[in-house]
Amino acid sequence: MNSILSKCFLLTCVATAASICVSAQYNTAEKSIFIRGLPETMRIWHDSFMLAGDKEPQWRYDQGVILKGMDDVWNATGDRTWFSYIQQSMDHYVGEDGSIKGYKKDEYNIDHVNNGKVLLMLYQVTGKEKYRKATQLLREQLLTHPRTKEGGFWHKKIYPSQMWLDGLYMGQPFMAEYAKLFHEDKAFDDIVLQFRLMEKYARDPQTGLLYHGWDESREQKWANKTTGTSTYFWGRSLGWFGMALVDVLDYFPANHAGRKELIAILDRFAAAVTKVQDPATGLWYDIVDRKAQKPNYPESSASCMLTYTLGKASRLGYVGEKYHGAAERGYAGIKDHFVVDSAGSIHLRGTVTVSGLGGNPYRDGSFAYYMSEPVITNDPKGMGAFILCAAEMEKGLTRNIAKGKKVFLDNYFNNEWRKDATGTEVKWHYVWDERDNSGYSMFGKLFQKNGAETILSSTRPTAEVLKDASVFIMVDPDTQKETPNPNYMNLEDATAIKNWVNSGGVLVILGNDSSNNEIKKFNILPKMFGIEFNEDFFNPVLKDQFEMGTVITPDESPIFGSSKKLFIKELSTLKLSAPATSVATKNGANIMAISRFGKGTVFVLGDPWIYNEYLDGRKLTPDFQNFEGASALVDWLLKQSKKTEE
Repeated sequence: MNSILSKCFLLTCVATAASICVSAQYNTAEKSIFIRGLPETMRIWHDSFMLAGDKEPQWRYDQGVILKGMDDVWNATGDRTWFSYIQQSMDHYVGEDGSIKGYKKDEYNIDHVNNGKVLLMLYQVTGKEKYRKATQLLREQLLTHPRTKEGGFWHKKIYPSQMWLDGLYMGQPFMAEYAKLFHEDKAFDDIVLQFRLMEKYARDPQTGLLYHGWDESREQKWANKTTGTSTYFWGRSLGWFGMALVDVLDYFPANHAGRKELIAILDRFAAAVTKVQDPATGLWYDIVDRKAQKPNYPESSASCMLTYTLGKASRLGYVGEKYHGAAERGYAGIKDHFVVDSAGSIHLRGTVTVSGLGGNPYRDGSFAYYMSEPVITNDPKGMGAFILCAAEMEKGLTRNIAKGKKVFLDNYFNNEWRKDATGTEVKWHYVWDERDNSGYSMFGKLFQKNGAETILSSTRPTAEVLKDASVFIMVDPDTQKETPNPNYMNLEDATAIKNWVNSGGVLVILGNDSSNNEIKKFNILPKMFGIEFNEDFFNPVLKDQFEMGTVITPDESPIFGSSKKLFIKELSTLKLSAPATSVATKNGANIMAISRFGKGTVFVLGDPWIYNEYLDGRKLTPDFQNFEGASALVDWLLKQSKKTEE
């Protein structure tokens, strides 16, 4: 499948909306095949979440799996459709006071925590207090949630003394992201403990696989009276555990001792599950080690989850490259055996509706029990897992383009701080992990999908600091109204950056209009490359009259290819001299420029431009191509970059 087709396949596979803003990149024939009709996910659950037999919408973990996948696709496309659907879905439940309709803390059901991941995203993007308050409710549950004697979370209050693999996914990635966002450093120790205990008691020493559940009391009929484990290795429970591991690591501090322990658990897990991957189809069976035992069958949700786990773990370097081959075989099998394209809408078949232990009626954990549960098409857990899997495997296609390259974002000349909800001073305004309007999180993901590492650089750009950078991005140097004691550009720092460019570095300078960034002193640097920021205020925009901010790039642009309609407002224009050349103009004024200098390259624009507000599709009208333009710029920058000479 070629790149364009694979992108179209991804968009449809994840239940694309009929009105897709990025559809301009596909031709009419491809759109008729891949983007037509109402998407199944949004058709089935158009404004809330109800399953067969429900009298009213329920607060269920299944919905969080789907919406987490849609968040991935939103970041990969810049299409507002995805965010709007996510927000609408959660707003059905979350009141303005942060209450959650249908949620009962005293049930102590760890499944009910899963949707908190989506609420954390909504809070970070919108800043709305109702989402933060709702996540607090879920965090409070975990603070008082019943535990085993050694501290492992019970799966539910009605399942005393039991830990299930499923629960690690439901609770721990949320807990890790919450801990990072709200500075609960001790929570990371607790997270490591959950995985440590689950592996300690549920892992089979012979196969390395983990049993579905463990009963500390040994009282359950399904529990081995010696070990407390259930009898079988259920595919989807292994998938939950694997996804929990790779997702937790997204938020785990790099210097935390437990990070290495989690990666070691993940490595053992990857080795074990690949041994039971069906070599003929690339899939995993419902009971993963009993392929020959009838009526066992390949199961779609388990296959999607394990493919996602192996694909993400290998892409991010947690496990060896060989596991990406296993993920690719899994993904091919999923498309061959489970994906059905009907009138342009993607359906996923082969998902078991549920498999549990105990309860009423009692589920004894026998092979016959697992085989008795219905297998259906378009189960939300399967569809959600497929969204995550398809989005991850799309990233895998480009994972090696910039492997080993590091993209530094300056946080020395642009060094702004504000208090967060906890009263803690945090960095903000054009930083990588900031998801609100002024953040660069979406820009950063464009580099990351190509395998580049994004780094926030908070120290002076000396030769020692810059030697590891392939691309160095400088944005909006501070004035005193932004930072009490700004770090101003000087000749020494400018010379260090110039020498780095000369040896092969790629420098990006994104300024601002004259009232919003320091220009006079900073101009020392761009002048070295034949570029100077004018102290002006160009391309003003009144309220939401977006057309006023239009900048059209020329056809056959060295960066953007065919012309792009970009929104860039209130910027400083550029004065150019050799070796600089203009890339885009408006009304005779230079908007963007490049300069070839020694072995390196410099790109300059008089505006921060590519922050989330103008990439994520939530504000601009769909005719603007800022996301496509930013994608093209990232691709071009990475192609220019070379490893700088020592």
